[in-house]
Amino acid sequence: QVQLVESGGVLVQTGGSLRLSCAASGRSFRVIFMGWYRQTPGNQRELVATITSGARTNYAEAVKGRFTITRDNAKNTVYLQMDSLKPEDTAVYYCKFSGYVPAWSMTLLESWGQGTQVTVSS
Repeated sequence: QVQLVESGGVLVQTGGSLRLSCAASGRSFRVIFMGWYRQTPGNQRELVATITSGARTNYAEAVKGRFTITRDNAKNTVYLQMDSLKPEDTAVYYCKFSGYVPAWSMTLLESWGQGTQVTVSS
């Protein structure tokens, strides 16, 4: 199993910045990618950004140029730096892990964090 602990969600004004963190922990795992998704009431969860173990990144069009995803491999932590925030960025942000558990195996596992609320006021 892999546990994800998210932090950083708060209320921020339009144009402000925020950084989300997600730390993965477990007995033995090997990351394929980690990332952030978001969801608003009545809508499906959508991709925000992902980063592979090799630091390859992928962003939703809506956040390109404003959000930056990074990783600290030693800490198994992924960060989402969010700049120039807009009211439409308001959502619950979820961290996702995809990888092999245990690390030596080829058994794929996906885990989600509990979510952190980001609210951007206009």
